[in-house]
Amino acid sequence: MEMVDRTMGLQVLLFISIMYLTSVLGQVSYSIPEEMSKGSVIGNIAQDLGFDRKRLTSGKARIFTGDSAEYIELDRERGVLLIKEKIDREALCGQTTPCALHFQVILQNPMELYAVAVEITDINDNTPIFEKSEMKFKISESAVIGAKLLLERAIDPDVGMNSLQSYFLTNTDHFVLKLKDQPDGEKIVEMVLQKSLDRERQDEIFLVLTAVDGGEPNLSGTAQIHVTVLDANDNAPVFTKTAYKATILENSPRGTVITRVSASDADKGSNSKITYSISNTAADVRHMFEINELNGDLISKSNVDYEKARYYQIHVQASDEGGLTDSCTITVDVIDINDNKPVINIMSQTNVIPEDSKPATVVTMVNIQDLDSGDNGKVNCAINDHIPVTLKPTSNNFFNLVTDSDLDREIASQYNITVTCSDEGVPSLSSSVTLTLQI
Repeated sequence: MEMVDRTMGLQVLLFISIMYLTSVLGQVSYSIPEEMSKGSVIGNIAQDLGFDRKRLTSGKARIFTGDSAEYIELDRERGVLLIKEKIDREALCGQTTPCALHFQVILQNPMELYAVAVEITDINDNTPIFEKSEMKFKISESAVIGAKLLLERAIDPDVGMNSLQSYFLTNTDHFVLKLKDQPDGEKIVEMVLQKSLDRERQDEIFLVLTAVDGGEPNLSGTAQIHVTVLDANDNAPVFTKTAYKATILENSPRGTVITRVSASDADKGSNSKITYSISNTAADVRHMFEINELNGDLISKSNVDYEKARYYQIHVQASDEGGLTDSCTITVDVIDINDNKPVINIMSQTNVIPEDSKPATVVTMVNIQDLDSGDNGKVNCAINDHIPVTLKPTSNNFFNLVTDSDLDREIASQYNITVTCSDEGVPSLSSSVTLTLQI
């Protein structure tokens, strides 16, 4: 008899819990600078969401971050969000702006879900750096005024005004700098001849190139330039195009020839011999592509992944043996293939529910993610038939499993609920998960 009373008591408590089970969607945003120390307070999440901090403890509040790294933690007792790991904006987002972490705060009894966005703002913590501390050139004394020498760009991972802003050239009256804006926001840096050279008077020229960012205070980096003056080379190489476009399927095998660039030189003999090279391109891109120095073929060195980068911009230089150069850009668009299955995340789940629970009682929260794009990333979800539960979307990529009719334990005491999610790629990829609900 005592065991029966205890069981009935548990059922009553469970019934009361389910009666108040609901799903509430809210959102709060914060903005913090990168590099905040571990344990720093981001914001009072309880206050900003408008409830007592004791609710975080009673609701067993937790953070759901999907597949992103956990840089942030929740202090239930204080009701605040804290820095869990120091955040490097450049490592997290690269050049993408704005840079933000998106996650959800989930509570139980009743079930509630809140979206949180934390924008990571840039600080001027990177100095412009030249990957090559010294650049060497050879140029003919007969080079015409206006002849160009392509210089290596400096790299500054910061963004906005903290990024690279300008260049200065010192110790010369023979050359001036010319900056050419590129579609990706970068600048091609060229050194242009403005005064005729005389090898008999000066066969070597030494210059200093300085790159300066726009931070407060500004930071700068330098590179040395060594120019050797040679005898006559009258014509510089000229590319057939200043900009090339190409495509590559993600996961294409290494060694895939993507496109070919071509330059010509009107000189004769060795001065007309052209070699191709990749220059002024980020190191991580150079690790992925190479160019045949003889014929200009652009070749993949490793697999590309659309989910990591949707396009690459590569700067190519053509050089003749007399030291003159021309440059072009290649934009390689990565074509997405359907290589990611939908991922089903169970956010919160009730395994036992009283048979007299009202319709529309939430029993499970589900989050769906698919890293592909376009139709490959569009996901449709369904559950099996002949069960008193339906799947209802609550927000982007979030669903609730809710009861849609009265329950009767004498008819069925347990249901196995299979959630199946399929993308719209060809062929379609799918995932499923089975949940057990006892009445």
